[in-house]
Amino acid sequence: MELLNSLNEKQREAASHDKGPVLVIAGAGTGKTRVLTHRIAHLIETAKAMPWEVLAITFTNKAANEMKERIGQLIDYSIDRMWIGTFHSICVRILRSYIDRIGYEKNFTIYDTDDQKTLIRDCIKEIDLDSKTYNTNYIKSVISNEKNKRNTPDNYIKDNYSNFKSRNVGEVYALYEKKLKISNALDFDDLIIKTLNLLESNEDVLELYQERFKYILVDEYQDTNSVQYNLIKKLGKNSSGESNVFVVGDEDQSIYGWRGADISNILNFEKDFKGAKVIKLEKNYRSTSVILDAANGVIKNNCQRKGKKLYTDFKEGNLIRIFETANEKDEAFKVSSLMCKEHRENNKAYSQMAILYRTNAQSRALEEALIREGIPYKIVGGVKFYERKEIKDVMAYLNLILNQKDDISFDRIINVPRRKLGPKTTGTISENAAAKSISKFEACFDADEMNLTPTAVKNIDNFVAMIEMLMIKKDVMPLSEFILEVIESSGLKDMLLQDETIEGRSRVENIDEFLSAAKDFEERYEENTLEDFMAHIALLADIDKTDEDESKDSVTLMTVHSAKGLEFDTVFITGLEEGTFPIVHFDEDDNIEEERRLFYVAITRAKRMLYITYARDRMRFGNYETKMKSRFLEEIPEKCIEKTTKSKDKKVIPFKSINKGRFNNLFKGGVEVNKKESKAKPKSDLVPGDKVIHKSWGIGTVVQLKDDGKDKIIVIAFENKGLMNLSLEYAPIEKI
Repeated sequence: MELLNSLNEKQREAASHDKGPVLVIAGAGTGKTRVLTHRIAHLIETAKAMPWEVLAITFTNKAANEMKERIGQLIDYSIDRMWIGTFHSICVRILRSYIDRIGYEKNFTIYDTDDQKTLIRDCIKEIDLDSKTYNTNYIKSVISNEKNKRNTPDNYIKDNYSNFKSRNVGEVYALYEKKLKISNALDFDDLIIKTLNLLESNEDVLELYQERFKYILVDEYQDTNSVQYNLIKKLGKNSSGESNVFVVGDEDQSIYGWRGADISNILNFEKDFKGAKVIKLEKNYRSTSVILDAANGVIKNNCQRKGKKLYTDFKEGNLIRIFETANEKDEAFKVSSLMCKEHRENNKAYSQMAILYRTNAQSRALEEALIREGIPYKIVGGVKFYERKEIKDVMAYLNLILNQKDDISFDRIINVPRRKLGPKTTGTISENAAAKSISKFEACFDADEMNLTPTAVKNIDNFVAMIEMLMIKKDVMPLSEFILEVIESSGLKDMLLQDETIEGRSRVENIDEFLSAAKDFEERYEENTLEDFMAHIALLADIDKTDEDESKDSVTLMTVHSAKGLEFDTVFITGLEEGTFPIVHFDEDDNIEEERRLFYVAITRAKRMLYITYARDRMRFGNYETKMKSRFLEEIPEKCIEKTTKSKDKKVIPFKSINKGRFNNLFKGGVEVNKKESKAKPKSDLVPGDKVIHKSWGIGTVVQLKDDGKDKIIVIAFENKGLMNLSLEYAPIEKI
């Protein structure tokens, strides 16, 4: 028992359990990994099982490797022969030995996502379907969903026979499966499904693994889907009906219903495994009691749960601060200001702070505010806003409209959306451009002289005509309306809407946010041409890259889904409005419970300090929508919330009293300055983050200082002028 001395009472009870099924309900921050690793070490140390008789299943390779490493530190046994891995890696090991029993050769190939997409495109082409109508990502998603329901192509076609498009998707599914089999290949979904098929149709193989694995442990059980659940159920009961399945999970952190996770697997564990023991880990080692009381107060409103109440020895702590803001720009400004304060006054490293949001599109305003304040950041589980593919595609169109000699932008968009202009055609265009020393776009005017197919010539002519028409419209349309026209005329809008997957919807949201950025720029700045807007974005991106290179101490931005399993000293949860967080669908009851679980996950990422923000208005498709604050805020106990008051020794100077530029109430109330007049300070002392006042442009924030060899340049973000490069020596600015 010496091995278990470092565990608390409930952890020890779980780790030392002898025989029979066990469900460990492990709340956030309660040490579930310690329990799993100590249980495995205890089973081996007490000779209840040999290392190869234990099967431990996780959801990520990182978790599996961490588990192996920790077990290796606990016991003096070789862990090389242990079966510790993800569902997919465990299934590959089984299939490599016995897949010939179900008609495949043992040297099968595993197709990754790109291989799958290539195969689906081949199927679409072979069936002679329109690739614009039949989106590859969408079909891949349908195939994956149907496989995990164990629904065959024939059944899918039969069920959707009256729907022409769905029936054709079924035909693609059927051909896809046929081609996989001919290639002796499996996709990722097949790895688990084929293993289940193998075990169901070969009793001797099933019994072999049932007898081999005396103890089975499963991490994150709340995230299992029906196929994974059936695999565990098969392996977990031996021929005599005994079961030593030990699962760890938290139904309150079940947030992957959209990708097939079934919360009923954990809720019904005792029904599926008779005589199961339930152990609850409720002592939290991460957060203060204030944060835990808030999390408990929110999650108790869910019905689909086993019930538990997190507690901690870290008594009290900072109260949660909730801020109402005017809009997403004001929200981003508030968050960045609070971060600066935490960094400066509480000496908190940026790496100890995180900003969480419900969808990736929300990052844009936050990123711009962080750049303006000179705060380094990184995005986890995603790509920075202006580096996302769909955004770069739109920007390439805009760049080509501005500059027809831009070959980089031309190459990016000539076949986006697909115009049946393959490598041979684009190569011919490049050769003609090089021969005449002109740009590729200019070379397209002579497409009929390039010995191309009539279809290729027609498509090139249509592309050129479209760009020329957009060049005319650029000078007569407002910025945001023009960009929407580009998105629609180019076919990008239709292309994105064809992808009905979660990822596809996220890309549409990003385009929507880009339009909002254009509308915001249009309203904030007097000089708001397309040229100004693109220069503004380019400068933002350039500063961002410089900061990224200079500092590793970065704020983390991510969706709440990406934050699961992580922890930070200080957490900012943004966008707490109805329709933003929670996102409400038609199946309100089930959906709202998963959204509430998501908010619970967000709250429990914070160790010491939690900030929550929401906006009265949020821009969507270039227009402001009035928002209601999220119902979840009403569920946080009042005792956990700090009553925020306005500081008496400060006054607010509206931006419009400094400059008469156009505004849209972006930073409500303007900028706070002390009543006492501050004396002008030498400009040589300026550092990124300092506030300055310009003779004509008003108040701004120093973003960057650089030396071009001849002069020292200062980059300042002015609230009504945008980012400006100025000579440090001659700029009419004063530090405030």
